[in-house]
Amino acid sequence: MIYTQIMFQIEVSHRFSAAHAVTVGGVREELHGHDWGVTVVIEGPKLDHEDLLVDFHVIEVALRTAIGPFSGRTMNGTPPFDVVHPTAERLAEFVAEAVQPEVPSGLRIASVAVEEAPGCIARWFPD
Repeated sequence: MIYTQIMFQIEVSHRFSAAHAVTVGGVREELHGHDWGVTVVIEGPKLDHEDLLVDFHVIEVALRTAIGPFSGRTMNGTPPFDVVHPTAERLAEFVAEAVQPEVPSGLRIASVAVEEAPGCIARWFPD
């Protein structure tokens, strides 16, 4: 679907705590924790019959469901990060894929931002 003009966006955010260990430059960091922030932005050209783009609660539930398995845990041992490198970038991609089925037809995810630490944000955008 091609979007020529987007007129509305909503943004839903949630925070959770989880640990991870990533490999950078061939060296695996020690296991460490973060207070992660995840923000999903939904966009579309028009409002529904209730003057909503989409009910915030629909996206909140989808977002909390997506990140729920990681909260208070080590991401490295929790699917899909038991086989996927648990970087902020991959978490953003995972959240986008998990939330997408709950996005109503005619709307799309504009972006997913993952804040790993204050000021350190990875963003996912659709193709």
